[in-house]
Amino acid sequence: MMRSVFDAVIVGAGPAGSSAAILLARSGWSVALVEKQRFPRRKVCGECIAASNLPLLDALGIGSAIDSVAGPQLRKVALMRGDRTIIADLPESPHGKYRWGRALGRETLDTLLLERARAAGVLVLQPCAVQAIEGEVGDWHCVVRTVFSGTPLTLHTPIAIDAHGSWEEFPSSRPRLRESRSGSDLFAFKANFHDTSLDQGSLPILSFDGGYGGMVVADGGLTTIAGCIRSDRLGELRRASPGIRAGEVVEAMLKQQCKGVRTALQGASREGAWLAVGPLNPGIRLGVEDEPFRIGNAAGEAHPIIGEGISMALQSSWLLCTHLLGTDQPQSITSRVWQREVGRRYAVEWRHQFESRLKLAATFAHLAMRPVLSAPLVALAKAWPGMLTLGAKWGGKVRCAADLALIDRLTPTVEMAAESGVVPFGDARHSGLT
Repeated sequence: MMRSVFDAVIVGAGPAGSSAAILLARSGWSVALVEKQRFPRRKVCGECIAASNLPLLDALGIGSAIDSVAGPQLRKVALMRGDRTIIADLPESPHGKYRWGRALGRETLDTLLLERARAAGVLVLQPCAVQAIEGEVGDWHCVVRTVFSGTPLTLHTPIAIDAHGSWEEFPSSRPRLRESRSGSDLFAFKANFHDTSLDQGSLPILSFDGGYGGMVVADGGLTTIAGCIRSDRLGELRRASPGIRAGEVVEAMLKQQCKGVRTALQGASREGAWLAVGPLNPGIRLGVEDEPFRIGNAAGEAHPIIGEGISMALQSSWLLCTHLLGTDQPQSITSRVWQREVGRRYAVEWRHQFESRLKLAATFAHLAMRPVLSAPLVALAKAWPGMLTLGAKWGGKVRCAADLALIDRLTPTVEMAAESGVVPFGDARHSGLT
């Protein structure tokens, strides 16, 4: 009979959830990871992994795999609007081994992390949906249902972690659904293309009326094009092309409005259909009084124009685990006082590390979408290409919120714990429970 009591239950197996599961399991925690979708799966994402994240992924055990399959090193950034393309250097990371970012499809990255979590001893429930989160800090009851069984299962845990991402509500949280839609709502699109002429190692930012986007060459030589467009602008384009799918309307618009896209896609072929999600809801969702803990997009979401979604997912999970595994850990992790203090410290540090990225991303996004504002931006970038380099640096491309050395000290492997006689939390409290 499958066990039902865990030290931590994590909802969502994207980069944030799987990373947290690996870190906690390596320290001997019993962890259940609940994921609604089957892997591998395509996902709307710019798919850029900033250089600052590669040491983290290496420490999690998938560095070699990423190095062997990811796209080329990203050394250039570009701004494309209309007929203009302005190119500059991306900032170089100070890390000795990982100086440049890479691009990797989410179907590959997420699967690598999930399999690593499973190898670390995490119980992976997939595909499995959370029906309800009940209880309180230190005593959560997570009701889940797998597609293989009509019978719900209740998981008991003192610590619940929300890592579900952008598009679903955590069952224990208040609904955030908007009462009305607005023409300024942003919808995100993504497609992959074979045989493009995009310069490998280049990371262009696309600016067009009513939206923004990006292109990059990822694993397998596939080029990813992803972007966001305002609802009112998308409506105009669809009315002008009745009967055409939204993604194909967006593709036609990009080719028409942006010479860089038109040139890159000349002779290329699309793999599969366009994916679309939305509306986006950028902003901070994390609070000092949160119950359960939040990581990844569940904690906060930046406008995708700076390409920091994967960074914030990975690094926020490391920040939380740093506090959960810290030296002030109590005798029992069921302590409500301790958990609330962890949540407070984590929320303060999260804001210190990420709030400026959200503000910068919002500024860039609004400049890129508006013709009146984007014209002087393009003119400034043409006169001073280094502005793009500086913007990438400010956006977090070479800055890591996680203390890698500290995490390494806090996360011995389960095998090391067994050899030293250390009893993992799960075995200490839940032995014999199923």
